[in-house]
Amino acid sequence: MLLQHKSVVITGAGSGVGRAAAVLFAQHGARVVCADINLDWATETARLAGADAVPVLCNVTQRAEVEAAIDLACDRFGRLDVLYNNAGVATASDGRPHRLIDQDDADFDRLMSINLRGMVYGCQAAVRRFDAQGGGGVIVNTASVAGLIGWGGVMYGASKGGVVQLTRALAIEVAKQGIRVNAVCPAGMMTNFGRTEGAGFAERAAEEVARYAEMHPLGRPIAAEDCANAALFLASDLSSNITGVMLPVDGGLTAK
Repeated sequence: MLLQHKSVVITGAGSGVGRAAAVLFAQHGARVVCADINLDWATETARLAGADAVPVLCNVTQRAEVEAAIDLACDRFGRLDVLYNNAGVATASDGRPHRLIDQDDADFDRLMSINLRGMVYGCQAAVRRFDAQGGGGVIVNTASVAGLIGWGGVMYGASKGGVVQLTRALAIEVAKQGIRVNAVCPAGMMTNFGRTEGAGFAERAAEEVARYAEMHPLGRPIAAEDCANAALFLASDLSSNITGVMLPVDGGLTAK
């Protein structure tokens, strides 16, 4: 029960890592706001997470919707203890290649507005709320190993590199307020993350699973549950003296 009675907001909670984290955090006693741009998916996540979970529609590129998700946690559960700033995308919406020369302004704007500006909105709303509560609180951002090494696409890496520096700099800025800020940095994940929009939860082909597995020295893809477990550690008091850390969940990829 590492998060017993804690009030948590998870963005991108409708699928993948966000859904796995919502269910895991609830199992550890958290009361969870499941925020996602797809309300049906968020509603299903809340059902899986249990009675102390509530869904909310949230497009992280809209400041007001991010703030509304934070407000909902406070209205429903009395306060905010943890923000898991998880929502993100990997490619252009039509699934085009990651090469820089193939990406246009629309691709650039989409990646940066969701992956970076959405993170900024979440951090701003959470820090303001933590300050209003008298200090303390935890932010966990989802970055990527693509923000640490040259891997995973140029513009995607640039957006996640921004999340890495946001995390580091903010951790120092708010340390005296007792607020901790860390990031999970996954490698090749086997979720619907990175697919074309609306692709849903279809099973991956065996060949694709094998290709993802080969990316990592440990020889298997990164599962949503792997990232959720790392986020649980960073959100809990087990990491009470850890801040400004980028935790790779990558099967040894960055070490290689």
